Amino acid sequence: MGRIRVAVVYGGRSSEHGISVVSAGSVINALDPTRYEVIPVGITPDGAWLLTDGDPGAMQIVDRQVPEVSKGTSVVLAGDPTTPELVALDPTAGVRALAGIDVVFPVLHGRFGEDGTIQGLLEMAGVPYVGPGVFASAAAMDKEFTKKLLRADGLDVGRFAVVRRGDDVSALDLQHLGLPVFVKPARAGSSVGITRVSDWADLPDALAVAFEHDGKALVEAAVSGREIECGVLEDEHGHPQASLPAEIRLVRGHDWYDFEAKYLDDACEFDVPALLPPELIAAVRDVACRAFTALDCAGLARVDFFVTEGGAVIVNEVNTMPGFTPISMFPRMWAATGVDYPALVDRLIAAALRRGAA
Repeated sequence: MGRIRVAVVYGGRSSEHGISVVSAGSVINALDPTRYEVIPVGITPDGAWLLTDGDPGAMQIVDRQVPEVSKGTSVVLAGDPTTPELVALDPTAGVRALAGIDVVFPVLHGRFGEDGTIQGLLEMAGVPYVGPGVFASAAAMDKEFTKKLLRADGLDVGRFAVVRRGDDVSALDLQHLGLPVFVKPARAGSSVGITRVSDWADLPDALAVAFEHDGKALVEAAVSGREIECGVLEDEHGHPQASLPAEIRLVRGHDWYDFEAKYLDDACEFDVPALLPPELIAAVRDVACRAFTALDCAGLARVDFFVTEGGAVIVNEVNTMPGFTPISMFPRMWAATGVDYPALVDRLIAAALRRGAA
C-alpha cells in the first residue's frame, strides 16, 4: 500500500491566520514521511487557496511576527464527490488535477475554518477530514450557543449576556453581571478582540473592538478561579477520552490571558498536568467528555474551564480545532497523558479515515 495522502489546510481568512500557520508547521513536521505524503494547502488572508512548499521552518513566529500564507500555486477543491481532488490552476502548465486526497487535516482556527464552513465543503466533496462535523464546529464556534447547549445538558457555565451590533447599549441591563466583565466576539478565538472592562463607561469601546471581528459579542461575568484546560480524543470506538488537565498561570506583565500573553511575550507558565487533587482531576476529565458529547463532537476538542476555590468546574469554551503550535496546550496535555505529538496526529488521521466521508 502507498502512503496516505494528507492535505494539511492552514492559514485562512480569520484573525487567527498566523497561529493557524504555526500550528500547521508543527503538524507537517510531525507527520512521518514514510507513512504520509503531505499536500500543504495554504489559504491567504483574502481567501485564495495555494499549493505551498509547506516548509515548517518558515511557519514560525520570529521576532514577534506571525507568519502569513502568500506564495504558491493556485488550487481549488470542488464540492463534487465524483472528483474529490484538488485542481491546480497553474498558468504556465494549464489546469491539472492532483491525485486524489485520502484525508484533509484542516488546521484552521476561527471563521471559515473552525466554524463548520470548510467542514461543509469537505462533506460536499466527499473527503474524510480530521475533527468535528458541521454542527459541532458551528455550535462550538458560537460561544452563545455553546453555553446554551452545555447548560441544557446540565453543565455549569458562567453568567453572560449577548449584545448584537446595533443594540442600544444604554438600554441593556448588564449590572447583574458585576464588574469586571470580559467583552469578546461571539465567534473568534486565540483571545482576539477581547477586552477586560472594569468600568461600565468603557463598555461601548470594548464592544466596538469585539464588533471589529464579529457582529455579535458576549459580555461575560468574571469568574474567580484557576484556568484549567483538558484535551479530548476519540478512541477507536468513537468514544471520548480525556487527557490529564493542565493549568495556565500568568507570571509577568499581563492581567489576563490575552493574545500577547499566549503567543508573543512568554508571560505564562503551565503546569502539565495541573496540580489539582485527584477528585478534581477526575471531575474535570468527566466534564470535558460530557461537553464533547453535548456538542456532538468527533475527533478532538479542547475544553477550557474555571475551577473555583470551592471546587466548582465551570466550562468556559470548547475548541474543536485547538492550537497545535509547539507551546499549545492540547499536544502538551496529551504528551503528559502518554500520547506524544506524532502519535497524536496519527490518531487523529486514523479517526478521520475510520469515520470516512460524509
